[in-house]
Amino acid sequence: MERVLGIGGFFFRARDPKALAKWYLDNLGVKMIPEDYDTAPWRQEAGTTAFAPFKNDTDYFGDWRLQWMINFRVRSLDKMAAQLRAKGVAIEVDPETYPNGRFAKMNDPEGNPIQLWEPGGKDPG
Repeated sequence: MERVLGIGGFFFRARDPKALAKWYLDNLGVKMIPEDYDTAPWRQEAGTTAFAPFKNDTDYFGDWRLQWMINFRVRSLDKMAAQLRAKGVAIEVDPETYPNGRFAKMNDPEGNPIQLWEPGGKDPG
């Protein structure tokens, strides 16, 4: 069976797309789609990607009206959290270390939930 190789894009609505794109670049280093074919796009490092639909009534994402939450892999959760806090971004680092690593939760300026994941221990892939 043919299968997909990974996530090729993540597309979502925003009240102010340009401002939100700048926030992701300035705070997380995620570059948006280039405006020409000569500029290199953001490239993610290879690694595990979780694909997990949740029940419609989950409170895991926070506000029930929000339909998605993105999870970004990070090299050092402590360094990333410190960097974000220095920029005034509120972030909640989960004090527990799980078999597959450590996690933190935050929101972008439009309230969309973001989870950061520092892989460690047993890789589910």
